[in-house]
Amino acid sequence: MTYDFRLPDIGEGVAEGEVVEWFVKEGDTIQEDAPLVGVLTDKANVEIPSPKAGRIAKIHAAVGVKVKVGGLLVSIETEGGASAASATSPSPVEEKGPAPAAPIVSPAVPLAQAPTAGSPLASPYLRRLAAERGIDLTRIQGTGPGGRITEADLGATSNRPTAVAVMAALAQAPASKIMPPPTIAATSTEGMADVAERIPIRGIRRVIFDHLTESTHRAAHFTYVEEVDVSELVRVRDRMAKHVEKEGVRLSYLPFIVKGVVAGLRAHPHLNATMDDTREELVVRSAYHIGIATQTADGLIVPVLRNADRKSVAQIAKEVQQLAERGRAGKLERSELTGSTFTISSLGALGGVMATPILNYPEVGILGVHRIQRRPVYRADGTVGPADLMNLSVSLDHRVIDGYEGAQFLATVKGYLEDPHQLFAELT
Repeated sequence: MTYDFRLPDIGEGVAEGEVVEWFVKEGDTIQEDAPLVGVLTDKANVEIPSPKAGRIAKIHAAVGVKVKVGGLLVSIETEGGASAASATSPSPVEEKGPAPAAPIVSPAVPLAQAPTAGSPLASPYLRRLAAERGIDLTRIQGTGPGGRITEADLGATSNRPTAVAVMAALAQAPASKIMPPPTIAATSTEGMADVAERIPIRGIRRVIFDHLTESTHRAAHFTYVEEVDVSELVRVRDRMAKHVEKEGVRLSYLPFIVKGVVAGLRAHPHLNATMDDTREELVVRSAYHIGIATQTADGLIVPVLRNADRKSVAQIAKEVQQLAERGRAGKLERSELTGSTFTISSLGALGGVMATPILNYPEVGILGVHRIQRRPVYRADGTVGPADLMNLSVSLDHRVIDGYEGAQFLATVKGYLEDPHQLFAELT
């Protein structure tokens, strides 16, 4: 018999996934629970095992193709059995909606224990949520298709999707599904003898592609730049580094900048916000979750430093280093890549003179950090002397943040970085 395997419900809020790798080819035999396909969703790679043993009859979704939850992935020829489903005769569950989730595992996205035969139909997210709350899923009557357990079935204590959660998911959605881009004529390579390569936009690069397209279509970007004298910050950082680096943590200037940004956001809370375009509301946040743009071999990701206001400079340095290392290794969880309230983008020593960062939509502000250079400056007493100078550029959504407020924010950040001792005198 032929069993049609469809993309399972990987987690709440996930509507589709991109096929990034097949571990089999047509004609191969596969054992139950053996690695079948790798799927990318919300910047997290998920390895899905085979739900059946048998022969791979047909692969329906090639690498690079996006598949909706419930969409057909592969047909497997099995030796028969009541659980097998024919491609030409879908089961009642398939007729009503997406097939029940198959067991999934992922080294990058730790999940709850996979379901076994006869166990309740629930996504890994709900299994983990139920385990955290001490809920026995075998006692829950699912109201979803085919008796599938939904988040609402867990009761009134279930975490309902908030506007912020919806927007965090929206930030990962293709722009074409929210605001169609202008029609662009297809480009043909016919007659172009100098074409060296055509590179498909796939995987994380496609996520970046879609996300930044949406940001530029939605927000009205403007950028404001300040020059900052960080001479004292250089001295403070050098003195602290000797102590922090004894613990194996590299102390860059970024943790100080994070603290300065938090101080600026406290003074100007409208910048610590996300935009709900559906309801035309600016959602001001009370927590300070700072996204740290990080370059990886696959492209740019934005790990989130949560509750940055509660952490010391040394703690921030350690956590940023760990996030960057795990991000480059592809081991970050989805929760570590979503939910930021403001983003910092820095290229360190390669930071250049100035840039105009694109917003990490639906956030309304992003700070660009540029390299520190020692240059002569005129001082207030008329003398000329060396100073360590850097530029900061803040890009903001002009629809909701006025230029004056953006300038005030950056002036606040500048003040803290030019006198970094204030960062340690703050009352939290």
